[in-house]
Amino acid sequence: LLVHGGPQGSFSNSWSYRWNPAVMASQGYAAVTIDFHGSTGYGQAFTDSINKDWGGKPLEDLKLGMAALPGIDASLDTANACALGGSYGGYMMNWIAGQWPDGFKCLVTHAGVFDLRAMAFETEELWFDEWDHGGPWWQRQDAEKWNPVNHVTKWKTPTLVIHGEKDFRIPYSQSLAAFTALQRQGIESKLLIFPDENHWVLKSQNGVQWHRNVFDWLAKHLKRREAK
Repeated sequence: LLVHGGPQGSFSNSWSYRWNPAVMASQGYAAVTIDFHGSTGYGQAFTDSINKDWGGKPLEDLKLGMAALPGIDASLDTANACALGGSYGGYMMNWIAGQWPDGFKCLVTHAGVFDLRAMAFETEELWFDEWDHGGPWWQRQDAEKWNPVNHVTKWKTPTLVIHGEKDFRIPYSQSLAAFTALQRQGIESKLLIFPDENHWVLKSQNGVQWHRNVFDWLAKHLKRREAK
């Protein structure tokens, strides 16, 4: 399951060196993308519906989408699935870890928000953060409602955590914190930091390393080993 960033965005019918569903499918997986509430292309009201509801309707949509898959393609094994996402998609991985801990065999969270309070004071994208959540931290109603950090004791899913050190949109300390939460609870986890990347992995060799680590993580948790 690939969860797009934005959150006001969509995977759409496009091609990229980053977060390419076709590249994921090339490894032998079914690549699933779901345009949840907040996605673009369905009218402004649908896009704006994620405002102050980051962990609500979008998570419900993802659950409904996964539940519908067997009816769409009977060959899909939703009990043997991993979820991956970057930026808001990374936030959703951290949110899924606490709200849907039995949903996936593994998670990959890239440049994801872990603590909304820290994010509100650290990000360079103040307008964006305040627009989505209702103003500065001290003005928000139910500011902690959708905060992943509040649910870390429910975490148990093996997680690969990735971030760029030059990311000022979602500072890389967010991923260091998520990794610490995983490690201190004895949850299988791995941290991949790119010192020379920002919110995106743009350099070609770094992109190769990113894909190798992600593919290795997926294979470890999804691909069944045949007895010799």
